[in-house]
Amino acid sequence: MLMKNKIAQAVIVASLSSQGFALELGDFNGTQFSVGGYLKSEGVFNNPDEGSSTFEGSASQSRLNFTTSRKEGDHSLKGFIEGDFRGSSSVFRLRHATITVDNLTIGQTWTGQFFANAPFDTEMINFYGTGIGTVSGNGAVVRPDLVVHYAKDGMRLTMQDPVYSNASTPDLVAGYTHRTAEGHAFNVTATGRDVDTTPSVTTDSESKFGTTLSLATKLKFGDTSVSLSGFSGKGAAIYAGWGYNGAAGTAGSSELDGNGDLLTVSGFSAGIGHKVSDKLRVNLRYGQVTTDASSLADDTLKITTANMIYAYVPGLEFGLELRDQSAASNGAPSGNIATRPAGQQVEVMAMYKF
Repeated sequence: MLMKNKIAQAVIVASLSSQGFALELGDFNGTQFSVGGYLKSEGVFNNPDEGSSTFEGSASQSRLNFTTSRKEGDHSLKGFIEGDFRGSSSVFRLRHATITVDNLTIGQTWTGQFFANAPFDTEMINFYGTGIGTVSGNGAVVRPDLVVHYAKDGMRLTMQDPVYSNASTPDLVAGYTHRTAEGHAFNVTATGRDVDTTPSVTTDSESKFGTTLSLATKLKFGDTSVSLSGFSGKGAAIYAGWGYNGAAGTAGSSELDGNGDLLTVSGFSAGIGHKVSDKLRVNLRYGQVTTDASSLADDTLKITTANMIYAYVPGLEFGLELRDQSAASNGAPSGNIATRPAGQQVEVMAMYKF
């Protein structure tokens, strides 16, 4: 089989097609190959509550992925690998690398917490975390090195590489999604994990098991969608992106109060999205997360987001987003995008999908 001819034909077809953005490379010995991704440039104007205004620009979110799939008897096999340039100094890094067999997925990919919220959230341009106010608000831990998902009939069971390196069990997530014929979706998810109770001591394995409950829904009313979510529990600070010391990234001390006990983290989000026309859509979102004990004067992080996204031609979008946040947010280090300070941001972006 001549793969060169199939690739050339696929490029021509993709350049003419307005449906989808995965480039089908063809079939080789029963295996389908495709490539996809997007190019994205973004600029962020920062107006912090304290300090001078700054501007940050980056194209490091641009990404490339490669998919293979085939049938073996009654089984469906799929491989997926994706990278972007969000590593240190915009170095190309691995985002996803998964093997899927029927309902089982194994590899580096999204956490169970991500699937409990992201599919039901309001659209954001902000790439700094996955939605403050949800149990998956911290972008620094959203793709563990190893995740095992089993998903069937709305149920999803997940075991993932634990945040606490001396944990005796994987971090655990169990969720269920119900979807209606009208397009509404409802999710309930429980999480559990071993939490380090002595993070300043590296020679022991003292821990407690913390559990959290998350609820999320997305309601569809014609061209309008309404998103609501809420969560509360222990052991959720690192995944939620807010703890005893505020947005402390992956620090184990985030999970403990001043007495060394597990603190309770709670959050909620609400948003509305509307498709104005075939080309224009707008979104408004509010999220907040709080702790029952804090070393900070304010124990709550609040973020309001408003955006508009315009599809200039199929595959090419331009966007504008306004944000206001009450405290600094600390997602994964990436490219030229530093810790976001308390204050306001204006982000502009252009994205070309292929």
